[in-house]
Amino acid sequence: MGFLTTIPPAEGVATAMLMSLIVYALLGGADYGAGVWDLLARGPREQAQRDLIARAIGPVWEANHVWLIVVIVLLFTAFPAAFTVVMTTLHVPLSVMLIGIVLRGSAFTFRSYDATELARQRWNRVFSIPSVVTPILLGAVIGAIATGEPGRAAEAGGAIPLFSTWLQPFPLAVGLFALNLFAYLAAVYLTSETSDRDLQEDFRSKALASAVSLGLIAWVVYLLARTNAPLIYEGLDRSRWGAPLRFATGAAAIGAMVALVLRRYGTARLAAVVQAALILWGAGMAQYPYIVPPHIDVAQSTAPPIVLKLLLIALGCGSIILIPSLVYLFRVFKGHTFPQRRRGEDDSVTPTPA
Repeated sequence: MGFLTTIPPAEGVATAMLMSLIVYALLGGADYGAGVWDLLARGPREQAQRDLIARAIGPVWEANHVWLIVVIVLLFTAFPAAFTVVMTTLHVPLSVMLIGIVLRGSAFTFRSYDATELARQRWNRVFSIPSVVTPILLGAVIGAIATGEPGRAAEAGGAIPLFSTWLQPFPLAVGLFALNLFAYLAAVYLTSETSDRDLQEDFRSKALASAVSLGLIAWVVYLLARTNAPLIYEGLDRSRWGAPLRFATGAAAIGAMVALVLRRYGTARLAAVVQAALILWGAGMAQYPYIVPPHIDVAQSTAPPIVLKLLLIALGCGSIILIPSLVYLFRVFKGHTFPQRRRGEDDSVTPTPA
């Protein structure tokens, strides 16, 4: 563990931010994806699909937002200059995102208690539509930061642009990529959430379809990055780690699809998690050392050293409480999704809708 003491505090905090963002995408992102499939539920098992989605995300979806909160708090505390630029130049999509998160959570709860069919349909729409819009805006914010437009707008001074920093081809393509990635993760996860063969087949088909469309959108994002986000493109295309990371990501993607075809759902989930984590890790590595390109970097835009050290101590202490608590939460409510437990000693709690 001695190597941890050699990492500069700013890099340590930046790494913690990136890892929190990855975990949020793997857990909270899948919750958004479940909302997408709730909106697209059709056929003879339409209601059964929605019931499965509600049972799957009900016990854990609020806890998953803790990782987004960690990212925002770390950005505000450790990199105040970057926080200022992001929150001012991208306040429109961020504000709509916040509204979407609130609407989605409220509708998810209210629809469980509103007994009339008309009201249930209304709450379904209020739950599902923000589940589509919010990931697009989250991806657009990340894509806009990668282009450097928010940084340049802040550097130029003058009026704060409302739309020009993110309503561009690359940020919107990243938004669609995020939406597709979350839907893909959700479909893969949901195959392990039930033992009903018909429902497994439903979400297996959705997972395979979204895997194909994810690959197509990934190529569009990669090609757009050449001119719109050269920092990302150069990092992924010409760095010494870029090619190995791309091959590893592709291998994980192929492995997930093969596992889905063979109906090895546990393996498919593991491969999909590795695939998504590598994508986000690669994007973060490509943007390093900049928090907000082209000028605000990790080394020069940090809070005072004492603040960073205290922040890392707080992160370590908080992790002692947070991580075991979340592991226990998932152990209780998600133990049934692991095959070895389903076959015999399943003592997990079967969740019910909120």
